[in-house]
Amino acid sequence: MVRAPHAPQAFDRAALPPDAGLYVELALDAAEQERLRAVAPGPVWFAEPDSGSTDDARVLAESHIALGNPRPDWVEKAPQLRWLQLASVGIDRYVGLDWPALGQRLTVTNLGGLFADPVAETCLAGILALYRGVDVLAGLRTRESWSKLDVRPGLRLLGGANVLILGRGSIALRLAELLAPFGCSVAHFARSDGDIRTRHELDARLSEFDIVVGLLPGTAGTADLFDRRRIDGLRPGAVFVNAGRGTLADEDALVAALASGRLGGAVLDVTREEPLPAGHPLWSCPNVILTQHTAGGSRDETERVIDLFADNWQRLSGGEPLHNVVRWSQGY
Repeated sequence: MVRAPHAPQAFDRAALPPDAGLYVELALDAAEQERLRAVAPGPVWFAEPDSGSTDDARVLAESHIALGNPRPDWVEKAPQLRWLQLASVGIDRYVGLDWPALGQRLTVTNLGGLFADPVAETCLAGILALYRGVDVLAGLRTRESWSKLDVRPGLRLLGGANVLILGRGSIALRLAELLAPFGCSVAHFARSDGDIRTRHELDARLSEFDIVVGLLPGTAGTADLFDRRRIDGLRPGAVFVNAGRGTLADEDALVAALASGRLGGAVLDVTREEPLPAGHPLWSCPNVILTQHTAGGSRDETERVIDLFADNWQRLSGGEPLHNVVRWSQGY
């Protein structure tokens, strides 16, 4: 598995007592709970995710370490909390906290790198489904409609496609690896180490690409990056994929470009509003695959989250830098 290129940061082990309490807010079975009890030297409290109970809030306030995505206001009011291992890559709901002050005592790590394989595979699966007409054929099956002569002439080959990946993190690098056997030409848009580094360069080259894949974090700098002008600047017939943040694209402009047939399709794992409300145009828009923010999922997802937490705990115990420390000044 490819890890996200985040520089680790030292953690002050002396800030924790030897029997540090652990607060866990994950949906776990009995075996998974026992595994976490074996990792932690002190008391472990298992909270119901999103329960909002006063007991959970009280225990978090008394805990030194937490695993999960507790309510931001609870985190801010937990004076003993020293390390929070998020159960996500995204940090959006915590960005509004006072990190210049809170960061003096609290280290936050995320799941950077954990979802590289599943998200990259979902992106590839969605692209292939559109190129090979699988989405259309699946719909025809439900209607018992044999439409071979209508579907076959429009099928496309992925081989040799020009692909632009927005981002150069672990998922982006893994997707580039998966595309390589198809003979795709892959370029990255990334501020410091991309083939395309500026918005001016992006605008100049956008029409070159058959496929554009959004894998950027949700920051002020990436919000609405694909506004109406850039969506209109995509190559006719291009496929737009977004598995990063729903704020990346102007959904009204995207729907218009898809409905008119100017774009060849979209694979959307994320949307601005989740769950997508009933009646939203994306439900019925042609050539759209909605994967409903499942791209990071896999049967062993929880086990791998615990693996990463246990590894960071061992690093913490040994005075080593933690993996995937969040850089609040950069927004990821």
